[in-house]
Amino acid sequence: MTIRRKNLPLLESVPIIDIGVEGKAVAKSEELIVFVEGGVPGDVVDIQLTRKKKSYAEGRIIKTHFRSEKRSEAFCEHFGVCGGCKWQNLDYKWQLYYKQKQVTDTLKRIGKIDFPEISPIIPSLKQREYRNKLEFTFSNKMWLSNEEIQSGQTFGNRNALGFHIPKMFDKILDIQNCYLQTEPSNSIRLALKEFALKNELTFYDIREHKGLLRTIIIRSSSTKELMLIVCFGEQDPVNIEKVMRFLLEQFPEITSLMYTVNLKMNDTIGDQVIEAYYKKDHILEEMEGLKFRISPKSFYQTNSEQAYELYKITRDFAALTGTEVVYDLYTGTGTIANFIAGQAKKVIGVEYVPDAIEDARINSTLNNIHNTVFFAGDIKEVLSDTFLRQNGYPDVIITDPPRNGMHEDVIKKIVAINPKRIVYVSCNSATQARDLLLLCTNYKVTGIQPVDMFPQTHHVENVVLLERLT
Repeated sequence: MTIRRKNLPLLESVPIIDIGVEGKAVAKSEELIVFVEGGVPGDVVDIQLTRKKKSYAEGRIIKTHFRSEKRSEAFCEHFGVCGGCKWQNLDYKWQLYYKQKQVTDTLKRIGKIDFPEISPIIPSLKQREYRNKLEFTFSNKMWLSNEEIQSGQTFGNRNALGFHIPKMFDKILDIQNCYLQTEPSNSIRLALKEFALKNELTFYDIREHKGLLRTIIIRSSSTKELMLIVCFGEQDPVNIEKVMRFLLEQFPEITSLMYTVNLKMNDTIGDQVIEAYYKKDHILEEMEGLKFRISPKSFYQTNSEQAYELYKITRDFAALTGTEVVYDLYTGTGTIANFIAGQAKKVIGVEYVPDAIEDARINSTLNNIHNTVFFAGDIKEVLSDTFLRQNGYPDVIITDPPRNGMHEDVIKKIVAINPKRIVYVSCNSATQARDLLLLCTNYKVTGIQPVDMFPQTHHVENVVLLERLT
């Protein structure tokens, strides 16, 4: 039995009125709210609905009758297909406006708490080439546009090196030029692809799980160091050596050339052995004279310049006088912990990734910092009464969790510990607002500072200061 999809209507001359929390444009037709990609508030468009629910619908723009004055011309040839930089068509001052609005709306809608006036968002000095890390994927299943598919042309070589098409795990957009990272990022990617094609090296087939070339990760730093990690999908010593030798000879500016052979079903390398092929197994970042070691598996904020602004705000909110015990939860490689250590009596960093904790300890040693201690483990388990007695009860807790926020048990631990101040750093204002609702049984929000870490996207970082009520 064939199930026929209900024909969905075409909505004509619909105004775009807002941008939603996930970055999609919001249109309104009579009482129906419609979410669409690519629209800008002020546009008037025709929308073909693709999905309809009781309270909202989704659709795609098929014609624009009026272009908003808030629009900007997209600078990338891949705009509209690539999953990144989806706000290129929105003028940067309006990007900042809607990010600020996103933080405000989310705190009101989800947090349901009283909060002071939110400080104006701190803009990024760079709107392009601001990322210090990019990962590109090899595939023998290059994405083809509808026009290419309908042309009848035969595409014998479907090898690609670029980014995943949104919602298509097995299709890769072949990237010609990416504006997210400075040179030699584009040059490395294009040269390696050309070398692979010339030498008939196999590109990875994600469905069959075979192929030599799988991914490359390019990391750079403000100290002009450059790390390249090549992930291979097969054990092939001869061709692996050929690839690594080519990269070394072609790009002598690489200061850390590394590789891994990943035979797993997924692309993550956190559980893989990374081999150092040339020079160091890390690069160094620098901030206020402090050096931070970044190894292949280390997390470091992807916008180095804005990370500095973020950490300065965190330090200011903590209001340290040199007498405080500070707990830095989700410390990662200890960047915040080491950054604030000079203004604290003692800093205890906790992180669930053991490799990151090892880097945090190395970073303290590297900077001759002696008042930090780092622990690896599940935070809700680490923060026991015994741990608190041994390390001291914190005057200040800084927490910088991943996008899904803090576990409810961690929040309960923090409330029970009852520090004087909590500084909550978040890359997801929705989960942050959810957590603040629980924290505000004992605390009051007294400071909010958004930071734009990711221009051309809807993502926004936000720092919140909470102070104890009694």
